[in-house]
Amino acid sequence: MSKRAAGLAAVAVVALLPFGAHAAAPAYKDVAKNYADIAHAAYEDAANGAKALKKAVDALVANPTEDTLAKAREAWKAARVPYMQTEAFRFGNPIVDEWEGKVNAWPLDEGLIDYVDEGYAGGESNPYAKANVIANPKITAGGKTIDASKINKALLSEKLHEAGKVEANVATGYHAIEFLLWGQDLHGTGPGAGERKATDYAKGKACTNDHCDRRAQYLTVATQMLVDDLSEMAADWAAKGKARASIAKAPESEGVARMLTGLGSLSYGELAGERMKLGLMLHDPEEEHDCFSDNTHNSHYYDEVGMVNVYNGSYKRTDGKTVSGASLSQLVAAKSADADAAVKTAMADTMKAMQAIKDTADSGKMAYDQMIGADNEEGNKLVATAVDQLVNQKKALEGAVNALGVSVSVQGSDSLDDPSKVGK
Repeated sequence: MSKRAAGLAAVAVVALLPFGAHAAAPAYKDVAKNYADIAHAAYEDAANGAKALKKAVDALVANPTEDTLAKAREAWKAARVPYMQTEAFRFGNPIVDEWEGKVNAWPLDEGLIDYVDEGYAGGESNPYAKANVIANPKITAGGKTIDASKINKALLSEKLHEAGKVEANVATGYHAIEFLLWGQDLHGTGPGAGERKATDYAKGKACTNDHCDRRAQYLTVATQMLVDDLSEMAADWAAKGKARASIAKAPESEGVARMLTGLGSLSYGELAGERMKLGLMLHDPEEEHDCFSDNTHNSHYYDEVGMVNVYNGSYKRTDGKTVSGASLSQLVAAKSADADAAVKTAMADTMKAMQAIKDTADSGKMAYDQMIGADNEEGNKLVATAVDQLVNQKKALEGAVNALGVSVSVQGSDSLDDPSKVGK
């Protein structure tokens, strides 16, 4: 979740117009069921990915070698693939948004967790920015003392996460784990990711950067929490889950509006704005979503895949099986074939732009943080093109909203809506 409250419009869904029946349209109950089925499958895949990550982390902690560290990193990247496809269920589903900050909050002041480079400043006005809980069993900041002698779930979730009501104090989730596996990326917009050594988890005299036992404990606890949180959300979308019930029981026009709010807000304010345009404007690698691992190109790509999944009503699971059924696309097409075609064309164009970013990064030519660097005309163009296509996708989705006769409020971003405010 983008943790910048400023510049983001509040999400609201208002169903104003009746959603008329149409002979060719699928029943809403079938669309809602398939929507929930896809959500359940994707979150279940994400939970299974986290379980595989936990096994790899356990192997790393038990035997810290460069090989076990590399395998843990690969498991982290693999776990991101299904999770990013679930982000299309955000913004229109309050149950997801109330939970999401535990698993994908960013950006984070990593100095809260572990050692950082001497030049690290951390977030402005954040007394916890260099608290380094791994090195300090007692933390005093902001006029408050925290007993951190035992690194456990209660410490991470109740005392450290968003400590002092500062959203950049991220203590749990994918990005806290990412930092613990890669360490800081000190290469700026040059080539290279974080370079943490496996010996940061070694025992005895082989330990580097001190406190290896506490670092291992933090990583172990944070990873188990990720498993638990993702399993919880998978259950929320299961047959008797509260998230499934919420969308199934919603009036037809409201439910459809919520689905489209999720797609529009992720397309525009979140992905095009906060995750891409902002970093491009500032040429700042700290604005890179997966900034320690240089995995951002994949996260952005699978966000778009997730939006296509939801609109078309089809999801390919990690085991190769497909979940599919009645879709938003069919509902829109029943009202306006042109509006449906416009969304599909916009999504195809956006996928092409995201594929170009992914292919460039995967080839080793340049990572995403290099793409947003100053004076990188080729890289900047790749990112700018994807931003433009995401904006076009949002506009096409507005056509679908109009065709269906519903009303939504899409999340915005200063980087797109009022660039003059960026950096102030």
